Parts: sequence; C-alpha cells; structure tokens
Amino acid sequence: MAIPRGELIERVDEQDRVVGLVDRAEAISRHWLHRIATTVCRDPEGRILVHRRANDVSRFPGQYHWLTGGAVDVGETYEQAAARELGEELGAVSAAPRFLFKYLCHGEISPYWLGLHETVLTEPVTPDPAEISWYAWLTEGELRAAVRHRPFVSDGRGALRRYMDKGSSCGTSVR
Repeated sequence: MAIPRGELIERVDEQDRVVGLVDRAEAISRHWLHRIATTVCRDPEGRILVHRRANDVSRFPGQYHWLTGGAVDVGETYEQAAARELGEELGAVSAAPRFLFKYLCHGEISPYWLGLHETVLTEPVTPDPAEISWYAWLTEGELRAAVRHRPFVSDGRGALRRYMDKGSSCGTSVR
C-alpha cells in the first residue's frame, strides 16, 4: 500500500503529547503514534452519512466508511483537522464539528490517536470523487446492518462500537 511521502505530521506518545515532526509515511511504516481526526456527519433527521471510498485511494480502496477524516497536520487541533477534512472531502466548508472523545486506536495499518467528532450537515454535500465514489444517509439501524454485510474499513468498525456505546448524538456532550 503506497503512502504519499512528504506529508509532515506530529509524532505523539502514549499520552498524546507531541514528541517530534515526522513524515506520515515513515510514521505509518514504523508504527509510530500520530493523530487522526474523524467526524460523524448527521443530517437534520439524525441519519448518518455513509460512503464508499474510491477504488484508487491508497488506504482501504472500495471499502465503506461512516466517518470522514484524516491526519492532523502540524500545529492543528483535532477540531481544526476535522473541519478541514470535511471541507476537503465533502465540500462542507461551514460545518462545525464538535469533539466527542479520543482513544488510542491500534489500527490495521498503524497505531494512532483517533479524535472523534460529530456535526449536523444542513448544506448539500459535494463529495470529492478522488476520495468518495458513493454516499447515502442511513439510520443507525441501517448503518449497523450495513456494517454486518458490507466491507467496512476495519478501524471504523471499532470506532462505531465506541460511538454507539457512548450514546453519542448531536446535543449530547461526551468526553
């Protein structure tokens, strides 16, 4: 799996403290901890945005996911990275993701701190076709069924369990 070189990120420790700047590809190949910011996107009816990743992306091509997000850039907070990623992936430039919780994820590719956010999208989304090939709004029940029957990003399955266990929904503050 090819990871683009040249993207600097912050390497962090087991307490999520910055220990240095590293190339993201090196952090992944050496299994160094770094930060990922993700967002659960809901519509005003409470449905969750689910998408299928494009077939030619470097990580998890063609798999389904219920989170949008990516690496936290140098100097960014989790919230800033989540907002940036919503703009890049969905064209949702006015979205205001709200931090819910973070946890140390022992991911399929590499370990990382995952910051999970939530937002309600009231504007139409315009997914970046280089990232997202299909999307739909699903109820929580429909999402749970889809996770059982579709090839979902493995790290996303664990995040979904944690999210549902926390009883998270917009308007509820979970830390």
